[in-house]
Amino acid sequence: MVFPNSKALLLAVAFAIPVGMAWGQNAGQLPSASLNESQIVLQMQQHNQAQTDELKGYKAVRHYQVEYHGFATKIAAKMEVEVSFDAASGKSFRVVSQSGSGALCDKVLKRAVESEREAGKDKASTALNDENYRFKLVGTEDVSGRPAYLLEVEPRTASTFLYRGKIWVDAADFAVVKMETEPAKSPSFWISKTLIHFTSAKTDGFWLPQQVRSETKVRIGGTATLTIDYGKYEIHPELALR
Repeated sequence: MVFPNSKALLLAVAFAIPVGMAWGQNAGQLPSASLNESQIVLQMQQHNQAQTDELKGYKAVRHYQVEYHGFATKIAAKMEVEVSFDAASGKSFRVVSQSGSGALCDKVLKRAVESEREAGKDKASTALNDENYRFKLVGTEDVSGRPAYLLEVEPRTASTFLYRGKIWVDAADFAVVKMETEPAKSPSFWISKTLIHFTSAKTDGFWLPQQVRSETKVRIGGTATLTIDYGKYEIHPELALR
């Protein structure tokens, strides 16, 4: 699947600060014929590669929003961004509209977009695979009416751009459909805690990001919340999976 790049998201969270977890339901018991974590991770990686090979292009309008609450103050900003993806040339971004705090738009939302553009050049170092992470299967749960494997993930190194927490892998397609994580290492001294919530959805046979929401606690007080709604994808008909 196409993941929201963790490096881009965590950079955006870090930029928010100068401007100023419970893990879902209990896991169910695994069916006796279920796969182990190594088999699940292998299937997940094969799914990711197959989708990368098949997905040649799409368009969508994303909705970015950031809010900061602290010291009886609330500031916020919104931005709409048209995103075009082409497998040959990568992603391009065009800001459609923006409102609210100009500082938050410039220092958080626009930097989140730019960070994603830059992070796309170094996917291997942040990929969700067994080279960067250790996986532990802890159970199964339904996600949006579909059975999914629930795994704990732990980074092999304490990188700012890797994370620890839990992921849900669809039991039929082996796509990551949900994540609840936190950075393996804080991207800034001013950040005491960041929780990241991610969901994906299936469009024309492809699993694509649906929403990312990060909640960051600031050491000097206050909370910064960054939300990205990925909007409706327009996949070229000739590029859809058969």
